[in-house]
Amino acid sequence: MAERAIEVPEPVRLRAEAAGEAGGAWLAGLGDLVAGLERDWGLAVGATLHGGTGSYVAQAVTREGEAAVLKLGMPGEDVTAEIATLALAEGRGYVRLLRHDAGRAALLQERLGPSLSRLNLSLDDRIAAICRTLKAAWATSPQGLGLMTGAEKARWLGAFIADTWEALDRPCSERAVAQGLAYAERRIAAFDPNTCVLVHGDAHDHNTLQVPGTDAFKFVDPDGLAAEPACDLAVPMREWSTELLAGDPLELGLARCARLSALTGVEARAIWEWGVMERLSTGLLATKLTYQPEGREMLAVADAWALGAP
Repeated sequence: MAERAIEVPEPVRLRAEAAGEAGGAWLAGLGDLVAGLERDWGLAVGATLHGGTGSYVAQAVTREGEAAVLKLGMPGEDVTAEIATLALAEGRGYVRLLRHDAGRAALLQERLGPSLSRLNLSLDDRIAAICRTLKAAWATSPQGLGLMTGAEKARWLGAFIADTWEALDRPCSERAVAQGLAYAERRIAAFDPNTCVLVHGDAHDHNTLQVPGTDAFKFVDPDGLAAEPACDLAVPMREWSTELLAGDPLELGLARCARLSALTGVEARAIWEWGVMERLSTGLLATKLTYQPEGREMLAVADAWALGAP
């Protein structure tokens, strides 16, 4: 039997190759992995889907004729939190999980429409759509799943900010970093396991997909956390740096924070504190990976935000 040819998007191939021998073996065995899942799950796997960097994703059709998407994680990727999040949500705010195999890092999901980022919507409309979807997703309790907690996330962010800032020779102001570290301590102290919701952890507009035939959206690719809702709103605070730099970043940032609070009913101060941490950590990571101008822009906003708070 001829070996199945798999089209691997360039960003996925490069990331796999960067993982060394394990990544090379994963690429070489991808055809066999797909063929095995077709057999075991009764699938017909079709065209590769482009746009992501961390997984191989392709269209699929089930034996019953349902349109689906097959997602395969890279070697070493732990998909247990993602599987647990999607299984618990049962389609509420999240893509519906049809089949999964953590050992093969394989997930079969319902097929959704285009991402919010590809629709011709204003920034305010995109933010509103993300907030509506988050409110649906937060209806699920994460109790008993053993997911990373909001306190653990804040502690990790604080350590990453401090260590990476020093390692990169301090690419943003000391005042901004001091603010981020203080906010990390405050969110750790504010953690309450009894008021946690199921948090996506990376709810940006590329991870927000339209439900076909409707004006509703669902999330894909969750990190999966047990945290306060403000943790999720850090991501809309982190995104769209260019728009913030087009005017007064502090004034525009405070206005965005107030808008997120009004749309969700979540306390503005908590949103701001998570937003500062997320912006600093992502800006430092982008700088480390030489993703520019994204890194510079994120940190420039963080410097401006360090001049005030809600």
